[in-house]
Amino acid sequence: MRSYKSLNNLAGWLVFALATAVFLLTIEPTASFWDCGEFIACSYKLLVPHPPGAPTFLLLGRLFSLLSFGDVTKVSVLINALSALSSSFTVLFLFWIITMLAKKLVLHRPGMHDDRLLEPTFGQTLLILGAGAVGALAYAFSDSFWFNAGEAEVYAMSSLCTAAVVWLMLKWENRADEADSDRWLVLLAYVIGLSIGVHLLNLLAIPALGFIYYYRRTPNPTTMGGIITLVVSSLIVGLILAGIIPGLPTLAGAFEVFFVNTVGLPFNWGIVIFLLVFVGLIWLGFRQSFQRRSRLLNTVMLSFVFILIGYSSYLIVPIRSGYHPTINENNPEDVLSFVSYLKREQYGDRPLLYGPQLNAQPIAQNEGAPRYVRQNGKYVVAEYRPVLEYRPEDKMLLPRIYSSDPLHVYNYQKWIDGISKDVKPTMGQNLGFLFKYQMGHMFWRYFMWNYVGREGDLQQSGILWGSADGNGLPERVADSPARNAFFALPLMLGLLGLFFHIRRDGRNAFIVALLFLFTGLAIVLYLNQPPIEPRERDYTFAGATFAFAIWIGLGVLALAELLQSVLKADTVRAGVVTLLGLVVPGIMVSQGWNDHDRSDRYLSVDSAKNLLNSCAPNAILFTNGDNDTFPLWYAQEVEGIRTDVRVAVLSYLNTDWYIDQMKRDSYKSEPLPISMTNANFKQGTNDYLPFAENPAVKEVDVRQFMQLVEQNSPLLQVSYGDGSKSLLSFPSRNFYLPVDTAAVEKMGIVPASRRAQLVPRMEWTVSKSAIEKKSLVILDILATNNWKRPVYFSSTVDSRDFMGLQPYFQLEGMAYRILPAKDPNYDPKGGGDEGYVAEDLMYEKLMKTFAYRGLDNPNIFYDENNLRFPANYRDKFSRLADALLADGDKVRAKQVLDKAFEVMPDKAIPYDYYIPQFIPALVAVGDTKRANEIMDTMIGRAERGLAYYSTHNQALFDQEFQTYLLSLNSIGRAAEAIGDRTRAERAIKLLNEYYRGR
Repeated sequence: MRSYKSLNNLAGWLVFALATAVFLLTIEPTASFWDCGEFIACSYKLLVPHPPGAPTFLLLGRLFSLLSFGDVTKVSVLINALSALSSSFTVLFLFWIITMLAKKLVLHRPGMHDDRLLEPTFGQTLLILGAGAVGALAYAFSDSFWFNAGEAEVYAMSSLCTAAVVWLMLKWENRADEADSDRWLVLLAYVIGLSIGVHLLNLLAIPALGFIYYYRRTPNPTTMGGIITLVVSSLIVGLILAGIIPGLPTLAGAFEVFFVNTVGLPFNWGIVIFLLVFVGLIWLGFRQSFQRRSRLLNTVMLSFVFILIGYSSYLIVPIRSGYHPTINENNPEDVLSFVSYLKREQYGDRPLLYGPQLNAQPIAQNEGAPRYVRQNGKYVVAEYRPVLEYRPEDKMLLPRIYSSDPLHVYNYQKWIDGISKDVKPTMGQNLGFLFKYQMGHMFWRYFMWNYVGREGDLQQSGILWGSADGNGLPERVADSPARNAFFALPLMLGLLGLFFHIRRDGRNAFIVALLFLFTGLAIVLYLNQPPIEPRERDYTFAGATFAFAIWIGLGVLALAELLQSVLKADTVRAGVVTLLGLVVPGIMVSQGWNDHDRSDRYLSVDSAKNLLNSCAPNAILFTNGDNDTFPLWYAQEVEGIRTDVRVAVLSYLNTDWYIDQMKRDSYKSEPLPISMTNANFKQGTNDYLPFAENPAVKEVDVRQFMQLVEQNSPLLQVSYGDGSKSLLSFPSRNFYLPVDTAAVEKMGIVPASRRAQLVPRMEWTVSKSAIEKKSLVILDILATNNWKRPVYFSSTVDSRDFMGLQPYFQLEGMAYRILPAKDPNYDPKGGGDEGYVAEDLMYEKLMKTFAYRGLDNPNIFYDENNLRFPANYRDKFSRLADALLADGDKVRAKQVLDKAFEVMPDKAIPYDYYIPQFIPALVAVGDTKRANEIMDTMIGRAERGLAYYSTHNQALFDQEFQTYLLSLNSIGRAAEAIGDRTRAERAIKLLNEYYRGR
């Protein structure tokens, strides 16, 4: 018979193989939405992603990408596979962690000791391995963890780092009496160092590791000893978070500034001197450990050095940034900008333990840390980061209700009664928000998703305690593949394991509980989340679900104890409880497969390619961030799609480093035509220009305005008399741009059918109270470009960023092109659609050029975020059909309508709020049957949806409720337009019934 050790290894690898197979079968074949496109692109070419970067992930991703052997279409799936393998190795380590803890319980040897020589019986071995398999597979198929395994994000690898350090610490605990046991601690330190280059969540495991060390080294632990251990381990976390990660580069930066500015040495010599001093101090530390013959000091020094070795992966950030790559966020090419990058200073901060609350008003703005730039051989202060000062009475302990953003205030009120922007929240309200929203809704709800069940994929979806039966529910909820029912079996098995663990081995149970608390509720306190997020954040708490999975595994041992009086034979009992336990991950994988299977999903990259292919050659394309941009970066950087198009991210155009990058070549794209010099757009200069009306100036010539900005003209300067520096302003909301119509006609950029709409000057009104730097860049490009390069806005850009230019938009595919031709159909009151429809061009794009892979397949799951993009396609199909009908072209209009429903049928992409736009066009081409089916279907869905949400917390599902109301309004108007009074009255009656009730 095989030994326990060999069986434990074999079973672990079998569990690993099963998890790997599942993860590889369900990963996305291309770049997912959110950060995945950015991470794949930056891994493939070792570029610089958003702060604080993930260099360990990027380096490993680069190695995986090499396996594509030049086939760029395989790069994304290979880097996604890195997450899949990271996840399956996490499952492997979790299996071995559970079996190490279970062995102590089965052999009745609780606590910390070397049990490697103890050989369980076959029945005991089967029980231990069964516990490991059940717990590890339950975690493998938990909702959040499985989601992370399918895409190129850092959270899967972060979970691997957490699992690895816990496993290494338990390996050390089994060998702590050996002379060379501390090598396991040194290896653990190296993994912690590497994990810094993935995500900082791994550091929160250190307090639990500290107690393993304390209990193993202390024969008689005490309460005071435990408190000291908790304090010391927390200090170690703080030392790494504040002392090593930003602290060492900050100190190096101070050396650099001193030796360059004061001593007069060349750039980078301060860094060299710092490194010499730092290495010298490390050498002294080792020398002291040898002289004192201190094993503890020597281990501490080795661990410190190996953390630094792992952390050194971050050196690729300034190295690669120094080569000015195409993606180079924050431009961290020197030590000073690198420190800012590490500290994520561009994102601001949130009050944690003590700070201003909701209605606090700053009483002063002080100068914070300086931001240096290199100039004439010195470091010169470009600006001081502003630090707001508040009155002491406007601050409070543990401020949870702190944001004065009107949208945030509105959402605070959904959770806590009595919240007002004019009244200071009480401590009771503050703590109420902490427990109800931050802990309850944003942690325990996520936890229960993983081990109880999930109602669906809509944001704010709740916990599903019963079956997945959807009788009486809206189709969007009832039919969602993400509606998963686990019948709370994983939770119950885990609670059984928790109580069993506490009763049989309290110290180890306490260690697992610490891991759960620090990777769960402690993160809640640290994040201090606002009352609304752009998407669900469950991936943040994968460490807590990891810890609970240990107890799910140990629950198998508790079941065995419960059945001991019924099943006397150890082997039979172990087999029975293992099979019973495996029912839990079995239910989880069967329920979760259809919503975690992304194997045929291509929407994100197809949407990016379609947007790029909407643009004319050598175009400039303004986009939002995240989902509107990162897939474009992937398409250009990895697959080389339309590299002539320069993607300009509007939110980044508020920064000087990004504008500098836009003024350089990028593949086939020439620099953007920006006339402003760095002195005009450096950070702290022209960040925003307020509207300061000058009655003598009725309108502003854009070209003259930009010249005045570049001259920092006193004509534009305003001061508010509070001692702050003067700002440039704009004196009138009315702007105009002269147009050389003869030159434009010669260029041929205005279609022949629109020549009559060509204007000698463009006139528009800016409604904003201030022009941000990004808007200034847009004006500069319009003034400088002189129509030489096509300029576009993505159709998904917030209309507030259009700056009133909509009368000059031409809709081409998925983007609006700015042309000096005024749209005769534009309604300044907002009653119509934006952009003149370029019919022939739109027909070519929508019918022949664009890709819609998988949007007709009802077996592919598209969650709420994914469904927003097909809605944009439907809008464009509808716009084109209406334009063709207006020109009397029924033949092509019907082809367009048929194509829309062919590539996106209701069974695959459910009807959305754009669908009612199709109804008049369908009737006009003779397809009244489909129009009636749409109206009946959508009215029925709205009726069920409104009835459902009116009995739930409407505040949480504001968007869904409003969408149903808007759809009914659109259907009512569409039915009126085609003369269908019956359906119109039905829709309006239902609308009024629920609208009055709000």
